[in-house]
Amino acid sequence: MLQRLFRFILKCIFWLFVLSIVMVFVYKKAPVPATPLMVIRGFQQNQEGKDIVWKHDWVSIDKISKKIQLAVICNEDQNFLKHNGFDFKAIEKAFQYNKKGKRIKGGSTISQQTAKNVFLWPERSWLRKGLETYFTFLIEKIWSKERIMEVYLNSIEMGNGIYGVEAASQYWFNKSASQLSQQEAAAIAAILPNPRKYKANPASSYIESRKKWTINQMRYIGVLDYNKSK
Repeated sequence: MLQRLFRFILKCIFWLFVLSIVMVFVYKKAPVPATPLMVIRGFQQNQEGKDIVWKHDWVSIDKISKKIQLAVICNEDQNFLKHNGFDFKAIEKAFQYNKKGKRIKGGSTISQQTAKNVFLWPERSWLRKGLETYFTFLIEKIWSKERIMEVYLNSIEMGNGIYGVEAASQYWFNKSASQLSQQEAAAIAAILPNPRKYKANPASSYIESRKKWTINQMRYIGVLDYNKSK
């Protein structure tokens, strides 16, 4: 009986491993139609008796302004083009911060956030963190940096029921993601720490200060060149 159970568990692990590889290869080219977070948010809205808000419009990377790509790098992961999925200095800095402060600060890279958003659930746990590490390793090996950015910007939450930069651009500024100005790109990037709490437009004084900081960083970094990651 124990042998059968052990074999069954091994088979499950094996097929889950195969499925994970297949999914990563499929999403190397195919659009991601939905993420676990989108489904969870929709279920929560339904349970609370609210109208289900689910705005998500996939667009290719060539239809996303370079300004918003640079803005999220400045805000979320300035070493995105240099690391292999993990920024250990940022992780160490976040660890030291969390030991002192009450508010939890994350050290996740854009690659880690992409892995979590596309393949996993949002709650914090050691199991999820372990799987996030595994999927981050896979996408860094199988996808390009440009593809990671494309999936990231099409999948992340950018407002209450707003997912992806195209839906966010239409919602906050009534224009497509390809037409975002530097100010607008910085505003959207500025709300990413808590997109359900903050508004890109009209922006609060706090978001305005984050916008200014982001724009200064964008000017400092300059041109976004994915060839640097090769």
